[in-house]
Amino acid sequence: MSAREEILGRARRALADVPAGEPVSDIPVVRPVPPQRPHAEVVALFAERVADYRAVVEQVAGADAAAHVEGALAGRTPLAGSGPLRILVPPGFPDALVPAGVEVVRDGPDVGVTELDRCDGVLSTAALGIAETGTIVLDHGPGQGRRAATLVPDLHVCVVRTDQVVPGVPDAVTALDPARPGTWISGPSATSDIELDRVEGVHGPRTLHVLVVDGSW
Repeated sequence: MSAREEILGRARRALADVPAGEPVSDIPVVRPVPPQRPHAEVVALFAERVADYRAVVEQVAGADAAAHVEGALAGRTPLAGSGPLRILVPPGFPDALVPAGVEVVRDGPDVGVTELDRCDGVLSTAALGIAETGTIVLDHGPGQGRRAATLVPDLHVCVVRTDQVVPGVPDAVTALDPARPGTWISGPSATSDIELDRVEGVHGPRTLHVLVVDGSW
């Protein structure tokens, strides 16, 4: 007997005493309503959970955001071995947050994967942040770039405004446009082999640097 046949058999046995004429109806599920937290606590929880995933996270004032973006890039060695860092910037990312002294690569449909792989990092905004899970959600609107743009470079610096942070997944699903694509990011890319040796950067950026910004920049 295959696994499929076994599962279907169990389902048939479980339904054996159900009358054939019984109508099919949804069973309402009552879920507990979590207590409402002050938004400052929601933002603090988001930062804590993002850090739990081994991402770098900083809570900064809007006026200091540009300096912290620059700091997130400081000290990194260019893939080229010398010269300025090559930083991918998606359309719509705020120019005020792009540091001076880097080689800006403006992303677009004509920028291929090989070119993305030559970039030292990517800057992006986000659609939402989820406090309970420490998840960043991109719906690939202005400033967020294509999915490949935030998956290929080794460093992803993501700017999330405090007013974009929601308490839980249901809040995020309600707020997001279901017609838009979504990428949900919980920490830097990581995987483990059978011996549980953790390897980062296999399926996406090795380093995720999140700036939680309070106010405008």
